[in-house]
Amino acid sequence: MSASHVVPTPADEQREVEQGQSIKSVYVYEAPVRLWHWINALAITVLCLTGYFIGQPLPTMPGEASANYLMGYIRFAHFTAGYVFAIGLVVRAYWAVVGNHHARELFTVPLLSRSYWVELGRMLRWYAFLARRPGRYVGHNPLARLMMFLVFLLGSVFMVFTGFALYGEGLGAGSWADTLFGWVIPLFGQSLDVHNLHRLGMWVMITFVVLHIYAAVREDIMGRQSIISTMVSGHRTFKD
Repeated sequence: MSASHVVPTPADEQREVEQGQSIKSVYVYEAPVRLWHWINALAITVLCLTGYFIGQPLPTMPGEASANYLMGYIRFAHFTAGYVFAIGLVVRAYWAVVGNHHARELFTVPLLSRSYWVELGRMLRWYAFLARRPGRYVGHNPLARLMMFLVFLLGSVFMVFTGFALYGEGLGAGSWADTLFGWVIPLFGQSLDVHNLHRLGMWVMITFVVLHIYAAVREDIMGRQSIISTMVSGHRTFKD
């Protein structure tokens, strides 16, 4: 294998960026990861919008009840987006195994590494406007990596399990959803408790998305490195 075809390790990429060599950009996110990201964003948007109205239905509708199926369409959209979200999460886990090392960052956090916590502290200072420049990271920065794992990944698993448990109630006892996820409801008490926790999880996810977008835009402008366009092209570009 020639040197031009050697796949760089995370340490090699990070060293080149930190030392300011002539590198223009680094290929970070493969096409399946980028495709999953945007499909997942659409699914979350549909889930949050429809989930809100499922929990807070419209107070009234004009005309005869038999002529209106709005809530039925809303529920159908919610269930469809839920399937897309859950299947996407499984496919994303598969790609973490077969993809490059950046694809695995969502599922792993080096909590036992002292240098990780040092870098995490630096990023906290940066986001608190106490540092003039952020660290330069090829993949997720340490704080983003922690939040993606704790809030997004674990939160997504929680929403999938509670969502399909509630879905199983509608399908009926003995259905596939009831068989696989029916145990979730007695674990948390009763159906209403799971409904409330599922809805609370929706607001946590909305908060995460807002902060995620803010951080991405902020890093693009102040951090002098591409964030948003990286999820389109796959390349992380450092602007100075």
